Amino acid sequence: MQIDWDVEIEADDGLLLRADVYRPTEGRHPVLLCYTPYGKGLNFAEGRPDQWTALCTQHPDVPTGSSNRYANWETIDPEKWVPHGYAVVRVDSRGMGRSPGYVDHWSPRETQDYYDCIEWAGSQSWSTGRVGLIGISYVAMNQWQVAALRPPHLAAICPWEGCSDHYRDARRHGGILSTFIVRWYRNRIDKAQFGVGERGGRNPVTDVPVFGDETLPPEVRAQNRADLIAELHDHPTFDEYFESLNADLSAIEVPLLSAANIGGQGLHLRGNVEGFLRAGSRRKWLEFHNLEHWTHFYTDYGRELQKRFFDHFLKDEPNGWDDVPPVILNVRHVDGTTSLRYERDWPLPGTDWTKLYLDHSDQRLDRKPPAGERQASYQALSGGLTYRTVFDVDTEITGPSAVKLFVSSSTRDVDLFLVLRVFDPLGDEVTFAGANDPHTPVSLGWLRGSHRKLDPVQSTPYRPYHTHDDPTPLVPQTVYELDVEIWPTSIVVPAGYTLALTVQGHDYQHESSDSQTSVDWYNPADAMHGDTRDRPADVFGGTVTLHSSDRQLPYVILPVIPAEPRRNSGNSAD
Repeated sequence: MQIDWDVEIEADDGLLLRADVYRPTEGRHPVLLCYTPYGKGLNFAEGRPDQWTALCTQHPDVPTGSSNRYANWETIDPEKWVPHGYAVVRVDSRGMGRSPGYVDHWSPRETQDYYDCIEWAGSQSWSTGRVGLIGISYVAMNQWQVAALRPPHLAAICPWEGCSDHYRDARRHGGILSTFIVRWYRNRIDKAQFGVGERGGRNPVTDVPVFGDETLPPEVRAQNRADLIAELHDHPTFDEYFESLNADLSAIEVPLLSAANIGGQGLHLRGNVEGFLRAGSRRKWLEFHNLEHWTHFYTDYGRELQKRFFDHFLKDEPNGWDDVPPVILNVRHVDGTTSLRYERDWPLPGTDWTKLYLDHSDQRLDRKPPAGERQASYQALSGGLTYRTVFDVDTEITGPSAVKLFVSSSTRDVDLFLVLRVFDPLGDEVTFAGANDPHTPVSLGWLRGSHRKLDPVQSTPYRPYHTHDDPTPLVPQTVYELDVEIWPTSIVVPAGYTLALTVQGHDYQHESSDSQTSVDWYNPADAMHGDTRDRPADVFGGTVTLHSSDRQLPYVILPVIPAEPRRNSGNSAD
């Protein structure tokens, strides 16, 4: 393997970005490119020791076959790709790692830099001219943006667990500010910025500082980056700022493999589904997997899937990829296993969209709507209501869901936090290892009452789409019809188990005391919504009342999959 360290790539404004290139010693090869803010030379085990230890202990296939000297957070291991005839290019994004410049995450400036890197990689003497993009989370999110610009040398993309809508997927769920970006920005970006120099880590192979040779004062580095936390508060609605961050997904033309984490509530799920649905690509695939955020991108399951995809579109290998159905689905079971199945479309063809009505008198979910006027109330910041039904047959629920509620508040606004849950016959909740939380429920949904305005073109009965551009406060004690999107899921609920819908005014929190683990990224606080500037108690801390009548019928609509055997079933992936 030939390694070229700190290769300079000139952006269109003259700034020099720095990249490491790993490639076969001879010949021309397709390129896999990763554009990262985390430091291209920071070893995975050093930068994320808890995650690396857990990953290697639970999935020994990950470290096998590599020295792991070049393993890196959210990017591919070149030792597992170069021997298969790929050149791997890992770029430090502008102002991060060893690349100088002003940091402005996901901005048009950064997207243009990415474009320039793709064109550079496609024109090198060791390149075939075909460039693929691969990476997880941040290194997936920016793929949607740059692919929409259609760089001529771009041939295929694989965004693995990365949002495509910066407002709805990541920063403001249903209009409610998520504190994830705040925590991420404070814990990760300052430590990885160019100019940390001798205060940061060193590349274990070259011994150069991962975050630049210069050591700049913190105040200088702060002046050299956009204040992402201030931007969160400055843009509470979907405005021109978010327009600049969100790509025109319909402009994407290259083949696409979008990989979503079923347990990625709050960050690593919705965007991959919406990206798949909205992308203009004629050849596109959507994959669903389970487990922690960092797991299947690196396991043999994920890597072999990625390799087969890129082998076909970057090398023209006749490996049958074009015969793979568009949806690759790992259906979850209550024991934590999954069953691999292939489907023709999303939502799944033949879905039985099933309405269960909320009965406020005894908090049941029923196939028949309740008669007459009924009400139930809770205190927004501390309470909630849970509606239940027991399944008498095994029932698969796979797809997006939605809830229609009729709500009044004693204050001028209300934040709704909806939790789709399953309980076993003993009353214990069934949860899953998810992207950011070891106890993830079946699904979650959010909506701020003042953001109730729907886009009539984008909305469907099972996936309401809110504009978030024209907040209208509530009149206290007035009943409003609110439609809440529940993020996609997949679960087989056995007979005798209870399906429940909880409506409350605060974040879901599992009762287990071990929700906070030693792995810092694996933290339910990553997707919380407790910012008091965004949710002052005098506005969101009132009494919330749910209503029903013969003309106001609240319900949850579920994607029930018919019981007849599904085709193309396979083996478990998890």
